[in-house]
Amino acid sequence: MKIGCGTDIIKISRIEESIEKHGRDFIDKVYTDYEFNYCESKQKIKFQHFAARFAAKEAIYKAISNFDETTEADFLDVEIINAVTGKPKVRFLNGLTYLNEYTMDLSISHCEEYAVATAVIVLG
Repeated sequence: MKIGCGTDIIKISRIEESIEKHGRDFIDKVYTDYEFNYCESKQKIKFQHFAARFAAKEAIYKAISNFDETTEADFLDVEIINAVTGKPKVRFLNGLTYLNEYTMDLSISHCEEYAVATAVIVLG
């Protein structure tokens, strides 16, 4: 059995500035349509949710690289969705769909200034 763990933290203002400066160019490189619609629905705190998803994707990439340094991925290969309970879940897309068969746990949190995420993946 292999276990990969990754954590990421980001200043929410950094994501807000990137979205305001680059608009759809940035959004379309980082977020799926589902993620964009979810974050936009949060209105006044949407940048916290955009930043949380960014941190989650970074944490997931770190977790994956802990057991396979050759796996290449970009932001659109991972989609952060929510269970009915609101718990964040991961859906792997494109060339990473084979990872959907493994156990992945994701925790996301945010406050006014920072968003943080931790991902753990268990193989085998």
